Amino acid sequence: MVPLPQLPKAFWAFHDQYYRAYRRYAHVHLGDPHAAGELVHQVLMHLAMNWAHLMEEANPAASAWALLKESVAGELRIQGRKPAVPETAMLQLVVRAVLESSRQEFEVIESALGLYPAIARLPERQFDVMVLRYVLGFSTDTVARIMGVTEATVRSHCHFARRKIARELGIAFDTDCDDEE
Repeated sequence: MVPLPQLPKAFWAFHDQYYRAYRRYAHVHLGDPHAAGELVHQVLMHLAMNWAHLMEEANPAASAWALLKESVAGELRIQGRKPAVPETAMLQLVVRAVLESSRQEFEVIESALGLYPAIARLPERQFDVMVLRYVLGFSTDTVARIMGVTEATVRSHCHFARRKIARELGIAFDTDCDDEE
């Protein structure tokens, strides 16, 4: 058996900071905690073996996030599933989270049927922000670190996602995405 090289402390700090979030994100998409754990383990081992290269990237967190997303999408392709279809449990969680966070604005909706396709049509980064922020419950600053973007970018994606959903549903509501913690 070939011994693994000694991994730098920075890798373990990265692992500690992102493992849980990556696993929760993969679990929401794959629907299987074991498969999510295996996938995240593979992603993190790839990052560990290519740590020096990752550290040369302009934005290592964004590069690692992109690898996770590519890996999740690849696993969904292998399973013959699409990552953002309205029937997935993930979208049901997003719908519930959006309805809970905006209950007054959505009281006029008889059912959430119109919300499913609106969420599914969000651009990729807006969709990710909605999942990380409202389904998985991460704060704006944590979402920013996970995705490798600024907090302002997260707030902007959230604002435009909520505005797009409201516009598609014909509802006017406050699009404030500041943390309510």
